[in-house]
Amino acid sequence: MLLFVIFGLVGPVLTVAVYRVVPPPITWLMVQRLFEGQGFHRKWVPLNAISPTLSRSVIAAEDAKFCEHHGFDFSAMEKAMAHNERSKRIRGGSTISQQTAKNVFLWPGRSYVRKGLEAYFTVLIETLWGKQRIMEVYLNSVEWGPGVYGAEAAAQKNFGIGADHLTSAQAARLAAILPSPLKWRAAAPGPYVQRRSGRITKAAGVVRRDGGAECVM
Repeated sequence: MLLFVIFGLVGPVLTVAVYRVVPPPITWLMVQRLFEGQGFHRKWVPLNAISPTLSRSVIAAEDAKFCEHHGFDFSAMEKAMAHNERSKRIRGGSTISQQTAKNVFLWPGRSYVRKGLEAYFTVLIETLWGKQRIMEVYLNSVEWGPGVYGAEAAAQKNFGIGADHLTSAQAARLAAILPSPLKWRAAAPGPYVQRRSGRITKAAGVVRRDGGAECVM
């Protein structure tokens, strides 16, 4: 029981507390991709060194209520479940907070155990980190191509610039490929990514107008 308390409860809390100020060094997915021979290209930068257009774009694309919820968007989950019941194409309902918890602390894959742990870590980071830190960790950890992680590496790889110089169109392209970063390309987008990035550009404009990203600015 003592070991369970130490490793099952105290350990995660301490780890989350440390990562509030220390950049998470590597994730399970990064290790997996390394063994698959995809390399490792990542450079951690603070949130204020990433163009605000990228935060607005990923909020528009992935989690429109990011600044409103406390880690979970239950209406989005219900819509995703309803869609998945009638379609073979799986749609996720995870928030940016949930994705960050999964990316940083857990392994790839789908299981009830992992989803339960994801919910636990989501509560922890929402409580101990806050929205700005969650967005900062997310943008520095998410996969954006084979061996490419984080906004700085993605901006350099795709556009030859730093993340602080991303335009709204470039940010929308990066947000557009997030569902399938190993399949789609931001630098040379196909018709689908072009259409999707166009929709994201418009939605990001709404996010900016309505203050939907104020919690991270």
